Amino acid sequence: MKILIIGDIVGKGGRKAVLSQIPKIKKQYNCEFIIANGENIANGSGLAYKCTRELSETVDVITTGDHIWDQKKFEYEINEFNNVIRPANLSNMQPGKGWDVFTAENGTKIAVINLLGKVFVRDSAYCPFETVEKILNSEKIIGVKNIFVDFHAEATSEKIAMGYFLDGKVTAMVGTHTHVQTADAKILPQQTAYITDLGMVGAEYSVLGRNVEAVVQKFRSGMPMRMPVEESGIRLDAVVVKFDNESGKASSITSLSFMTEI
Repeated sequence: MKILIIGDIVGKGGRKAVLSQIPKIKKQYNCEFIIANGENIANGSGLAYKCTRELSETVDVITTGDHIWDQKKFEYEINEFNNVIRPANLSNMQPGKGWDVFTAENGTKIAVINLLGKVFVRDSAYCPFETVEKILNSEKIIGVKNIFVDFHAEATSEKIAMGYFLDGKVTAMVGTHTHVQTADAKILPQQTAYITDLGMVGAEYSVLGRNVEAVVQKFRSGMPMRMPVEESGIRLDAVVVKFDNESGKASSITSLSFMTEI
């Protein structure tokens, strides 16, 4: 079985690129389930009802990260989407869920877990290692062989450590957040697929999806500044993971990175 996992989708251009490219990728790679990180789909920061509903028509599960609550009202709107998950190691007082078990087109049960890193990340979160260990020992997930983790974290060391911690316990662990696809996609010793960062679906000529000139000026001046999202010239970064849905063991992970017509 194959699953497509898409990097951070940035703004309207990123959404349009995903919606136009998913049918082609599904057909080319014979993917039966799709996960995408959507924490930047609404104007480049956060999620909103209309954007989330649009993306949900094509994507099976939407993971998020530290920008989960950047858009007003989404703390209420999130409960209208069964396929949206926020980091599991945020406070239990926050709305939404941090993981769930979903069903693929062929009937395969797939668990998706979302975690937030602690190193260099602004938001306070519980230990992601302790959190994921508790989830993997919970009654609901026992017996589910196919488990995918989106670890939304800044530090490469933290993500690499999590990969080895989860090796043999999950089907795949993918990193998100930095918007730059890393060149280390691999199968770990105990057959867990891994990549430090998926990358993004955002403008090729940009700084992490935002206007180059504005970001450079912000770095130079140190002053607050509006940094518009670039909505054209979109590159799509993702991976395709092939795994045995009976054992949950991964056999290959293929990185995708290409320019779209958006």
